[in-house]
Amino acid sequence: MSKVAVVFWSGTGNTEAMANQVVEGAKRKGAEVDLFTAAEFEKSLVATYDAIAFGCPSMGVEQLEDGEFEPMFEVCLPKLAHKNIALFGSYGWGDGQWMEEWESTCSEASANLVCQSVICNDYPDEEALDACYHLGQSLVK
Repeated sequence: MSKVAVVFWSGTGNTEAMANQVVEGAKRKGAEVDLFTAAEFEKSLVATYDAIAFGCPSMGVEQLEDGEFEPMFEVCLPKLAHKNIALFGSYGWGDGQWMEEWESTCSEASANLVCQSVICNDYPDEEALDACYHLGQSLVK
C-alpha cells in the first residue's frame, strides 16, 4: 500500500478544498493518506511517505505563502530528490507564474513531479476539483 502525505496552506479555504480532493483521490486508489497543514509538517516526515502532494496559493507578487509554507518547503526541498511529488494551489490574480517557478524549483532539486500541477482561480470549480482528485490518484503506484 502506498503512503501519501498531502501538505497545504490555505488562507481562504480555496487550497484546503483542493487538498481535500487530493486526499479523496489517493484514498480511492488505495493509499494510506495523511493530511497536514504546513505548520504541522516537518522535514523528518518526508522519508516516511512514498509520495507527497504540496498545496499553496499564490500570494503577494506570484509567490508561495512566506510565513509558514515557504519556510517549511525550503527545509524539506533537499529531501525531495527523487521523491514522487505533485503541486496544487489557487490564485486570485495573475497567470500562474508562481506555479511555474515552484515547478522549476522542484525540478532543479531532482524531485519527481508525477503529474501536471493543478491551479485554479479563487474557489475551485468542478473541473479543478476533478483535476485535484486525479492528482491524488497519480501519487499512488
